[in-house]
Amino acid sequence: MLYLILGIITTAFAVVGVAVWAYGISRMVRILRVGRPVEAARKADFGRRITNTLIETLGHTRMLKWRWIGIAHWFIMVSFPALVFTVAEAHGEVWDPHFQLPLIHDWTIYGLFIEAIAALSLAGIVGLTIYRQLRGPRVLGRKSRFANSKHWTAYYVEAYIIALLVSIFVIRGVKVAMGDFPFPVWATPISHAFGAILPANEYLLASVAAFKLIISWLFFIAIGVFLTMGVAWHRFTAPVNIFFKRNADGSAALGPAKQMLNKDGEPLDFEEADPDEDPFGVGKIEDFTWKGLLDFTTCTECGRCQSQCPAWNTGKPLSPKKLVMDLREHAYAKAPYLMQGITEETPDIHEDVLALLSRPLVGTEEENGVIHPDVLWSCTNCGACVEQCPVDIEHIDHILDMRRYQVMIESSFPSEANTLLKNLENKGNPWGMSESKRMDWISEVDFEVPVVEDKLPEGTEYLFWVGCAGALEDRAKKTTKAVAELLHIAGIKYAVLGGMKTCTGDSARRLGMEFIFQMLAQQNIETLKEVGATKIVVTCPHCFNTIGNEYRDLGGDFEVVHHTKLLAQLVKEGRLAPIERVARNVTYHDPCFLGRHNKIYEPPRELINGVPGVSATEMPRNRERSFCCGAGGARMWMEERIGKRINTERVEEALSTKADLIATGCPFCQVMVSDAVNEKKSKKEAAESVEVMDVAQLLLQSAKQKEEGEAAKETV
Repeated sequence: MLYLILGIITTAFAVVGVAVWAYGISRMVRILRVGRPVEAARKADFGRRITNTLIETLGHTRMLKWRWIGIAHWFIMVSFPALVFTVAEAHGEVWDPHFQLPLIHDWTIYGLFIEAIAALSLAGIVGLTIYRQLRGPRVLGRKSRFANSKHWTAYYVEAYIIALLVSIFVIRGVKVAMGDFPFPVWATPISHAFGAILPANEYLLASVAAFKLIISWLFFIAIGVFLTMGVAWHRFTAPVNIFFKRNADGSAALGPAKQMLNKDGEPLDFEEADPDEDPFGVGKIEDFTWKGLLDFTTCTECGRCQSQCPAWNTGKPLSPKKLVMDLREHAYAKAPYLMQGITEETPDIHEDVLALLSRPLVGTEEENGVIHPDVLWSCTNCGACVEQCPVDIEHIDHILDMRRYQVMIESSFPSEANTLLKNLENKGNPWGMSESKRMDWISEVDFEVPVVEDKLPEGTEYLFWVGCAGALEDRAKKTTKAVAELLHIAGIKYAVLGGMKTCTGDSARRLGMEFIFQMLAQQNIETLKEVGATKIVVTCPHCFNTIGNEYRDLGGDFEVVHHTKLLAQLVKEGRLAPIERVARNVTYHDPCFLGRHNKIYEPPRELINGVPGVSATEMPRNRERSFCCGAGGARMWMEERIGKRINTERVEEALSTKADLIATGCPFCQVMVSDAVNEKKSKKEAAESVEVMDVAQLLLQSAKQKEEGEAAKETV
């Protein structure tokens, strides 16, 4: 009689579980469809996308960035489909404790496989559970990557998995005790160990099998009801999210900024755009694409993004994780009404519904905004969140879309940025300086710098793009002059545009003013095409990223190289030779738009390590985990009023290496790091001997001494 009761109960749970889960999926799909269409490119390249999805999912390529956690998670992931055999077996065992799967029930390889997967998964989930307790917000507070997560959902999932895996070993142990277990001890040692302490009781076996089934189907019922339980749903949604990521080659959504799309999911053309029909950014949750809503749904609340975010780490309100979670909660609260055609204009709707539908996406607490303006404007676009996310959420794209709406439609943004936009529009550079000053640095060098008049001189190898900082900011000008001199020493035929160009528009785009960006970009593309530029060398990673990655969308296809990569190549070819000793203790700061956004990590280090006498030490956070200087995302032009200054945090890390020279490869970084070093010097917290310079300046110190030495020999 007990077996009949257990069989009926577990079968009922299975039917209800499958039905509720399936209904939950259908609801989720309908909610996602509230979002706008995605660009056609996300549906193309099926072969590349499915291959990348399989590699990233089965290979756990992103999870393994955190090694032991990734390994533990891999076994837990594999156990979910692998242990389905034990679920099928349990459905038979509640009716008959002696039930066995047909064909494979006595295969030793099957017994070993289940034993290994269950054991390693159990070790993994217990390890992760302990880790969450030891590294949780109750212990670490704000520093915990689990701060802002929904803890009850994580505890529920952890408890369910542990109970499920333990149940497998209990069932197997009882079978061992009953003498009804066909696998040898060497293949199933844990099951036999359980069998040594458990009774040979058929009722116990059937009861544990029923317990195992009930908690399994309750899990499916729970996630079918709670669609925002990302820590559970990500096992189903993550592969889909990875498949539809922005870049079909599998790379993260870094480098080029996301294009603005019209109502049909096509790139927005400002000349043809209709503000009444085409969304200028995202002002309401339904303005996100369905891929954006899928991003929010997929967030597993692991907090890797938060742990790496420079804003969060310096006391600012931006947590990429919390931002995504808040957008998810709002989307799933509002979407059901949108699906019914209910809007703010619908008559006689309840006040609570009206408040939800009219809730601003970006707004203060008084305005009941989903995302606070301080959260939105704290982002530096450094890309640490996107780089670390194991399920390929595109945080920067969503932040940028919200900024676009705030800037272009609401005209609501930090006041300092207004000066930036006016300077870009009227003067073509962020400082608002006269364009004639772009040429001043040339008069400060003692060698010829070819300037383009109409066309690049015949035989020119590179157009040297001197960005706004490199031409107008005193510290960055030193880098410009160093690169120009190194190219001169190496015999590279290059030329500069002088006053013929304007700003690339990076800061305007990252601020959200797409119109000014496209205006500046089209002007530059036209100029570059007119002079015949094909190969361009730049000193600024922001210019490098914008011209090389973003101008292509507007018809400007140029081969762009960062100066560190070109100089490293020239050293390898013997055209530059750093020979003279430069006795400095050096640490290198990875610029975000050179490193994470464009994966250029080694050339600057090769240059530093190639200089005789240099002792190089890495900062704790380096390469893909490098900490931002605070200048990206147009933050260069805004005051940092909340929390600790990001550049101060980075310089403290640099000083901890005992370096007397902080090298970088970006004029923005050079300015930000120099400012923080000078602040430290004023407080007597840094030695006066500490310097900040570009790697090109360091290389020149060695190569120029050699050139001068050879010239002296020739004179003698």
